[in-house]
Amino acid sequence: MEKSFRLHLSALTLLLLLPLGLRAQHRSDGLDDVLQHIPMATVFALKAADYWADDAGWDHLDSRSTWLELTATAVASYVVAAGVSYSLKQMVGERRPDHSDHRSFPSGHATFAFAGATMLWHEWGHLSPWVTVGGYGLATLVSIDRVVRDRHYLHDVVAGAAIGFAATELTYYVRKHIIKNDNVALTFTGSTLDLAVRF
Repeated sequence: MEKSFRLHLSALTLLLLLPLGLRAQHRSDGLDDVLQHIPMATVFALKAADYWADDAGWDHLDSRSTWLELTATAVASYVVAAGVSYSLKQMVGERRPDHSDHRSFPSGHATFAFAGATMLWHEWGHLSPWVTVGGYGLATLVSIDRVVRDRHYLHDVVAGAAIGFAATELTYYVRKHIIKNDNVALTFTGSTLDLAVRF
């Protein structure tokens, strides 16, 4: 039952990710603005499916993180990625290929897409290699689309992808090696967020 459920969920994830990415070639920035966040949204969708599976009496999907850890990691990853990406945009001031502005380097869309894809790999890559392929595949399609439609140069999206990947890897490294679970307790009571740190 568990293996069958995992395979169906992996197939569903792929069906959601790849067709949307293939449609990105013929759409405006509006679709890119959504597609860049699909890998991160999939992380939370699979977590919700895991939660729902518990209520339905199914086997767990072996979630890597609690809701709080997942949310904190996602926020930290996006904040670091956005901070680096938008700081570089301001400092470099590279003109876009379509001459619309001077914020071409690095690609923010590639940054967020690869940050989400890397988190998807960390959290759910163990379910099936297709989950990882779907996440990185969509992130790559978003990046290619940005170049094809003259929104970015190739080096813009490569840099954005590297920043997104590195930001998420850094977040997981800090979470694992610096913020140790036995030394930090974070609880949410519904109205307050309490943090206890043991030195």
